[in-house]
Amino acid sequence: MSVIFTDGLTKSYGDVLALEDLSIEVGEGEIFGFLGPNGSGKSTAINILFDLVRPSSGSASILGFDCQSDSVEVKKRTGFLPERCGIYSRLSGRKHIEFAIKSKGVNDDVEEVMKRVGILDAADRKAGGYSKGMKKRLCLGMALTGNPELIILDEPTSGLDPNGAREVRNIVLEERDRGATVFFSSHILDQVQRVCDRVAILKNGKLIAIDSIEGLRKEVGSKSGLRLVLEQTPTNLKEQLMAVDGVENVGIEGNKVVLTLEYEVSKNTVLEAVKESGAEVLDFETQEVTLEDLFASYISRKQN
Repeated sequence: MSVIFTDGLTKSYGDVLALEDLSIEVGEGEIFGFLGPNGSGKSTAINILFDLVRPSSGSASILGFDCQSDSVEVKKRTGFLPERCGIYSRLSGRKHIEFAIKSKGVNDDVEEVMKRVGILDAADRKAGGYSKGMKKRLCLGMALTGNPELIILDEPTSGLDPNGAREVRNIVLEERDRGATVFFSSHILDQVQRVCDRVAILKNGKLIAIDSIEGLRKEVGSKSGLRLVLEQTPTNLKEQLMAVDGVENVGIEGNKVVLTLEYEVSKNTVLEAVKESGAEVLDFETQEVTLEDLFASYISRKQN
C-alpha cells in the first residue's frame, strides 16, 4: 500500500513556482529521504501533505486519505515534527505531551514518552526555558504519541548535538521496525545516508532524482576507493589487479596499495585477486562515495 502518494503536485505563489509537478510514492515501512537546497520546495511539499498549504494543482494522499478533504483523518494517523515546532513557553514539557496524548485520543504513558526522547528530567520545567535541542526533543515526543502509522520529520536533528542526533536516528529505526513509515526531510546529508531506504532530490521545485542511495551512485557513475596494507608486494600485482573488471587505477608504494574502483566492483573480488597473487593482506580500508558527494553531483549536473 502507498502511504504517501502525490500526483502532479504544484504550488505557485503569484509568479513564483515553489513546487512543480511533484509525483512520488512512498511505501509502507519505508524510511524515505527528502533532500534539496533551501528554496527547493521541500517545506512546501510537506506543508501540503499536512494541509497547512493548499496546492495550486495536483493531488496528495496519505494512507488513502486525501490530504485536503480528509485532513482530519490524515492527522489522526500521522505524527508530524515541523522544522519550527511551536511550543507554549509557560507550559511544562509534561503538559505538552499530555496535550498531544489527549488530542490524539490515546493513552500513552507521559513519562515513557519523555524518557524515550531524553527529557524526562525536565518534565516539569516550563518549556520556554528549554534549549533549542530540548524543544526539538519535546516536539519529537509529541509527534511519536499514539504510535502513528506515518511520521513526517522536517529537519529532525537540527539543534541537536551528535549524541542527540544519534538517538533520533535510533528512534527512526525503531519506528520503522515497529511498522511505521518515516518521511525524513533534512539538509544534513549524513543523517539521511545513515537511515534512509530511498531518497528524493528536489531542485527549484522540481524532482530531479529518486532512487536508493546505491542506485544514485550507479547513475552518476560514482567510484569508491580501497586502501590495502600487504605483508609483501608481488612484482606483478599491479598487472593482476588492473585485469579485474572495474578496477580503474592501482597505485603501489612499498607494501601499500591504493585502488580506484567503479562502484559496482565488489571489494571481495579485489581481495581475492590479491590473495591469488600470493600476497597477504594485513589491513584494508574502504572509501565510499557519500550522499553529500551524490547530492552535489546531481545539483550541479541537472539543469533548471
